[in-house]
Amino acid sequence: MSEQTYGEGRKRQHEALLKALASRILELDAQGKLLDQAGELMRLIGDVKSELFHYEVRVTYDTPEVAESRRIVNEAKPEDTDKTKWEKTEWMPDEDDDREW
Repeated sequence: MSEQTYGEGRKRQHEALLKALASRILELDAQGKLLDQAGELMRLIGDVKSELFHYEVRVTYDTPEVAESRRIVNEAKPEDTDKTKWEKTEWMPDEDDDREW
């Protein structure tokens, strides 16, 4: 299951990928070739986008331990959830207009 989560090393790799993209953009901009290398930038941006998507999905993945904790909490919740709901009343806002203060 270790492939399902990201450690600090993997996080640093993603940060390095983002910094490399930023560096390449700045380099091309300084050379005045930013739009001349649109194909390269599209590929780099696609790579970064793909990695970030996988990172985001896996960061939100529940490890078996977290899933088990969530199951225990859900089982401990009261079965009768009707007690936590608001009960509808027959009160109407206009009924209070005649009340004397």
